[in-house]
Amino acid sequence: MLQPPLPRARQALLSGVGGAAFLALWSVAALSGLTSRDFLPAPWDVAERFVHLLFTPFAGYTLPEHLLSSLGRFGMGFGLAVAVGIPLGLLMARFRWLDRVVSPVFDAVRFVAPIAWVPFAALWFGTGIGGPVLIIFTGAFPPVLINTYRGALHVERKYIEAAQMLGVSHWRAMTQVLLPAAVPSIVAGLRVSAGLGWQSLVGAELIVASSGVGYLMVKGQASVSTATVMSGMVAIGAVGVVIDAALRQLQQRIERRRGI
Repeated sequence: MLQPPLPRARQALLSGVGGAAFLALWSVAALSGLTSRDFLPAPWDVAERFVHLLFTPFAGYTLPEHLLSSLGRFGMGFGLAVAVGIPLGLLMARFRWLDRVVSPVFDAVRFVAPIAWVPFAALWFGTGIGGPVLIIFTGAFPPVLINTYRGALHVERKYIEAAQMLGVSHWRAMTQVLLPAAVPSIVAGLRVSAGLGWQSLVGAELIVASSGVGYLMVKGQASVSTATVMSGMVAIGAVGVVIDAALRQLQQRIERRRGI
């Protein structure tokens, strides 16, 4: 039996307790002397380094500039996944022959982890922008396509038949019948897609980039600056939370309008 949702105040309190417990354990581990502070800095060391990176260039750029570089790559890779995944998902749901052509190839490729594309991307694009964009696309594309396809496939057949009886073209049937009905499923897929795309971006920047948060972390590792590496991790997590929160708000707004 499902439990009723907790009040927001209690949710915030529990979240705060969890965060405080994590920071306390981290602080105790850092101060215990079991390992050097160079390898396990205290939370305040990471916070100090984070603030320093906001204004002082490291690996050529400040932390906000590295973030902007990462967000630019993410925007291109994620945007390409959306631009290809949504129309293709609708077409596959509308035309069964296309579904049979695309599905075997897609099912084989989607199980290849995005990080496995890194050597291929490095050979093709070097450290240019094409490599990270390709890797982000491989991570973000499958959830967009799958959710669009499933959302459109579950549209009641009577609506499609009614549109066909009115002489509606295939294009209008997809844009005016399938797409609106599949929007909730598409937006849910975008949340998953954005998370996977952002994770894929960081993996790509660890190897095939000359800027970005992942590149900053590599340089931090090379200079044995654990606080720099952890500052990059904090920035990655914070931006990921913001992206997911924005898409979650969009999903909730759409669901409210549809009475879901």
